[in-house]
Amino acid sequence: MTASTAPTARVVALASYPVKGCAGTALGQAVLTPAGLAHDRSFMVVDDEGVFRSQRTDPLLATVSPEVGADGALLTLRAPGTGEVVVEVDTAGPRRGVEMFGRPYRAVDQGPEAAAWLSEVLGAPSRLVRVPPEHGRVTDGLTPGTAGWADGAALHLLSRSSLALLDRRLAERGAEPLPVNRFRPNVVVDGWDEPHTEDRLRRFAVGDAELAYAKPAVRCAVTMVAQESGTKAGPEPLRTLASYRRAAAGGVVFGAKFSVLRPGKLSVGDELGVAEWGEPEG
Repeated sequence: MTASTAPTARVVALASYPVKGCAGTALGQAVLTPAGLAHDRSFMVVDDEGVFRSQRTDPLLATVSPEVGADGALLTLRAPGTGEVVVEVDTAGPRRGVEMFGRPYRAVDQGPEAAAWLSEVLGAPSRLVRVPPEHGRVTDGLTPGTAGWADGAALHLLSRSSLALLDRRLAERGAEPLPVNRFRPNVVVDGWDEPHTEDRLRRFAVGDAELAYAKPAVRCAVTMVAQESGTKAGPEPLRTLASYRRAAAGGVVFGAKFSVLRPGKLSVGDELGVAEWGEPEG
């Protein structure tokens, strides 16, 4: 089956990750902004030097569950055994320098109470920062775009058929299937028989929004963190993915990332209207 004849896919799950590296929030519907789903990766945890924290080095981030209030003015953080902290979101405070993947950005610190709470949860000095309103980050890829603190593009999409193939490959090695939250997608779709059909998407509409392909999702050690416990549980899935999903440019790829052409609302159950297909990269 070619991508051009692929059956229609529908959105079966939506998730936003308000704080980079922390737990996601399942959604029935969401507003897609130019930078991704509303509030997605708007906040980030940094160390005392302003360098971002990630599950790669701080897997306990996975146990922190954020909740953004309806008007975006409050952010509640919860973690097992540590209770919660309620943050009054500051978008107007002094800007401070932060660093993500070696690149400098400006951010708004969210105050000492959030910092103290996160430092206790993670066992290391930490601060919570937010993207400022003027955040003008440009993301790369086939279709450039913008994003908050997401790794490389506004939206990450993964299909159930891709995950099903991985689970079969894991079973062949005697390993257990993995939950989709290991891969932290914003959108999960179902309906494609052929795994990795998302690699061939180039432009599509969903709900009121339109998106265009940016690049494949290169996977890292975060996929080896059990999201419920915040513990490293490797070597899977990277070991198995490396056996059949290694990219020519290096690394393994699983899922695809997209830039926003037209903001709008999307919901679980929405069909993807594909306007353009292409060939998978690498």
